[in-house]
Amino acid sequence: MTMNNKKIWRYFFLIPVIVYVALLIALPLLYILLISFFKSDSYGGMITTFTIQNYIEVFDQVYINVFLKSILIAGLTTFICILISYPFVLAVSHKKPRTQKILMTLVMVPFLTNSLIRMYGWLVLLRKSGVINQVLLGTGVIHESLSLMYNMSGILIGMTYTLLPFMILPLYSSVSTIDPSLLEAASDLGASKIKIFFKIIVPQTLPGLFNGSLMVFTPALGYFFIVDILGGGKIMILGNLIKNQFLTARNWPFGAAISIVLVLITSLLILAYRKLGGKMDDLGGA
Repeated sequence: MTMNNKKIWRYFFLIPVIVYVALLIALPLLYILLISFFKSDSYGGMITTFTIQNYIEVFDQVYINVFLKSILIAGLTTFICILISYPFVLAVSHKKPRTQKILMTLVMVPFLTNSLIRMYGWLVLLRKSGVINQVLLGTGVIHESLSLMYNMSGILIGMTYTLLPFMILPLYSSVSTIDPSLLEAASDLGASKIKIFFKIIVPQTLPGLFNGSLMVFTPALGYFFIVDILGGGKIMILGNLIKNQFLTARNWPFGAAISIVLVLITSLLILAYRKLGGKMDDLGGA
């Protein structure tokens, strides 16, 4: 087979991917971009008149507060996932290979069930008469039921539970590349566990840490169903704002404008990852 034939076959196998990206990603995104410059009428329809008013309204103080609250929730979720993931990954990495595979498989098991169904399962656990409060009351740890739902606590619990695997998997991949003899040498030279963690483990796992943070932070900006179910709709994030504009307010152009801004934020995060990713890979391999 000649070189030209190989290239033809290579492009041939790319056709399904190109069609998929064009029909299900590029065209819908272009449509959203287009209608974001339209006007909305009083009956939930669209007026095909060019305007940038929708983007000007995005920067109203009310919506800026929604953006800031969304970033706060996404940032806290990412931080909590990091705090949970590092100890778990380090503990797993010291197990036998077969045990590691079993534990990492268990991390993936929740993905076999619809995330919406799992959120409703958390209602049974978190409500005032739920399992968690009943256990804590029964053991005497607390004397009054905790308010774990319809507030920020419930949202963070739901976000962390849903997105935790996205932090664990990249970190596990990075930790697996650390040479155990390096940790043993540091321990033999008198380094404490805390110093080993911050001086060796963290630098070596920076690529996985940044990748996991990106995979947690970005979707946390738009997971509106978690806020609706566990937050009771009392807190507004970008995902809720977009959903309400499309389904409740029937202001599709404004909802489209907010969606494009969210896409831009996501794109900037990915661009930052691509710019810093190479440096972190070098740091991790140093």
